[in-house]
This record gives sequence, structure tokens and C-alpha cells, in this order.
Amino acid sequence: QVQLVESGGGLVQPGGSLRLSCAASGIDFTIYTMSWYRQAPGKQRELVAFITGREKEYYKESVKGRFTISKNEYENTNTVDLQMNSLKPEDTAVYYCNARLESRFYWGQGTQVTVSS
Repeated sequence: QVQLVESGGGLVQPGGSLRLSCAASGIDFTIYTMSWYRQAPGKQRELVAFITGREKEYYKESVKGRFTISKNEYENTNTVDLQMNSLKPEDTAVYYCNARLESRFYWGQGTQVTVSS
């Protein structure tokens, strides 16, 4: 059974940093593409970054150089993290973890990130 659980969101001032983590169970990191999406109020959900089973990375243009996606395999769990630096108010959104393999999509419940002074 696939389960994705996000954590690490919160309130941060502009210029600050946050690290989001997605605990993934039932996922083989070597074949799934793991992504972070976000959805701001009144806007469509958008892709922020992904990392493939072969470690290929993609970033939305507006987050390049500020965000880094990584996969971590521990003894009892695997996580996909999103390190977010130099945060801007326009980064405010609910951030969702996603796992994809061909036609199969799985989503986490989301974690709120608010960038405000």
C-alpha cells in the first residue's frame, strides 16, 4: 500500500528557509518519479520539482537555484525532501508530495508553507 506523508511546512519570513519532507512507504525509489507540487489560493496546482528513479532532476524556473529536491533511503523509511532557501511571499502555497509510475499517481495530504513578514 502506497502512503505519502508530508511534514515540515510552517510560517517563515521572506529570505528564510524551510525543509519539507515526504515519508514514502510502498514506493520503490528506483522506478518511481517523486515530485513536489504546490497550490496557492485561487490557483491551479503546479509542478515545483521532480527527481526520477535515475536521479534526473527538474525544477520550475522560478525556484531554480533556491530549491533542491533529494531522495533519502533510511533503514526503516524513505523520504523525498525539498530544501527551500531564499523564500519569497509568492512561494506561499500548500505543498504536495507526488509519486508517479506510468499511469499510477499517488498524492500526500499536503503541508502549508506561508512566507510572510
